[in-house]
Amino acid sequence: MAIVETDLPPATVLLDTDRQSYIGKPASKKGKWQKFVSFIWDSDYYEKSDAERRLVFKLDCFMLAAMTIGWWLKNLDQNNLSNAYVSGMKEDLNIQANQYTYMGTIYNAVVAAMQIPSSFIVMKLRPSWFLAACEIGWGVFTFAQAGAQSYQAMYGFRFCIALFESFYYPIGFFILGSWYTRPELAKRIGLWFVAGPAGSAFSGFLQAAIYKNLDGLHGLAGWRWLYIVCGIMTVPCGVTLLFLVPDFPENTKVWYLSEEEKVLAKERVARGGAQPMKGKINGQVIFSALKDWKFWILVPFYCIYGFAVQNGTQFGVYLKAYKYSVTLRNVLPSLMYIIQIPCILIYCYISDRTTRISRGWIMLGPLIWGIFPTAVLAFWPNSNPLRVFAFMVNGSLYITPVFYAWVAEMCGHKTELRAFITGSTSCLFYTFNAWLPAIVFLQTDGPRFKKGFRTTFACCVTSVAFVILIILLRRREVRKEKNAMTSEQQPPIQAEREGDVEEKL
Repeated sequence: MAIVETDLPPATVLLDTDRQSYIGKPASKKGKWQKFVSFIWDSDYYEKSDAERRLVFKLDCFMLAAMTIGWWLKNLDQNNLSNAYVSGMKEDLNIQANQYTYMGTIYNAVVAAMQIPSSFIVMKLRPSWFLAACEIGWGVFTFAQAGAQSYQAMYGFRFCIALFESFYYPIGFFILGSWYTRPELAKRIGLWFVAGPAGSAFSGFLQAAIYKNLDGLHGLAGWRWLYIVCGIMTVPCGVTLLFLVPDFPENTKVWYLSEEEKVLAKERVARGGAQPMKGKINGQVIFSALKDWKFWILVPFYCIYGFAVQNGTQFGVYLKAYKYSVTLRNVLPSLMYIIQIPCILIYCYISDRTTRISRGWIMLGPLIWGIFPTAVLAFWPNSNPLRVFAFMVNGSLYITPVFYAWVAEMCGHKTELRAFITGSTSCLFYTFNAWLPAIVFLQTDGPRFKKGFRTTFACCVTSVAFVILIILLRRREVRKEKNAMTSEQQPPIQAEREGDVEEKL
């Protein structure tokens, strides 16, 4: 056994350097291929047993793939509103003043209300069943939007879609954090998360293609066909989640994992210092979380950071105001999301590779860079190309996967705490998103949105200060935990002697 210093809880300090399988299997083969995979992918791949490699491979192929497709479809369906709005829905439904803004407000209000309950619900109900039912539900109401005849009908449909979609975000982070270890987690969350901008980007290209080829077919406008096509794609995916999401290591019954692999999965969780999920929900969990500094710092940080990256949602409105074509109104925002994808993957890869460095330092880079594009829109220079550039690079500010990997790392020793903080961060973000855009991003203020863009700029600057504070608090916490563990491991006789010496001094 060897002692290795990390930024993880004390329970994770003891590691088996031979990496024998925890269920008695022989050690893995260690050749050039394994070294290569360790270099480009998981830094501990070379040290893993063959059994552990097979387990992680199965999780990647089935769980990660299914949840990524579901997340892709969620963002595809969610982004359809903005694409439909600039592609004829505004005129067909006679949407006036801030009615479009209120559609987003309704969506965010419902999502906010369900964030904290969602993480606790899946501690009682199997995530595979719950997520499958939710995805089928929002697929049905995606279909329904194609038949909307008024903005009031869209209000109702947005409410129902938000209710079903609200669970996917926090539950997805919660499940991934329950199966993957420190060197694996951020990259997987990153791969899962980039399906979001990929879905948003695809929505723009899809709407552009539908507007060109299906607009007017069977008497239906192109924006209505967009909802029909997306509904056809969403419902079958909900069924696949039922069979491919493995629930949690403590209660999984999924068909593609053997009994030995289920045992190994639980041992991987224990090796990372996490407690088994007991599924107990009581006031003590919330009370203990409220006493922890993480709740009071991490939750406000994510709310502020989440609003700092909101500029991209107004890109389509800006393009329409400046008389760009319908095709460009859909394609240019899609390119903005495409830029976001490699940035997220790079941040996550670096985050997993630098195990000796806090993930917070990785988050600082994009946030500091983000001050520039948010400042451009806040102070609105005369250059149209510069403003378009500021919109286009908005996606390079996204560090959400690294943040949630950091949360899983900091709260991994207490599953219930992790569930509560994960839900709380999303809850507060969507709570603010339910009313703040309605104040600072009024459509009647577009495309300048002076109040909105200056608010996002201030949030970006504040996010930088928050990350530095979190790094310092986390460093102090790790130091206290290591000192406490050292004191507990000290032999009683030696402790008594040291106490005598201190008393004499």
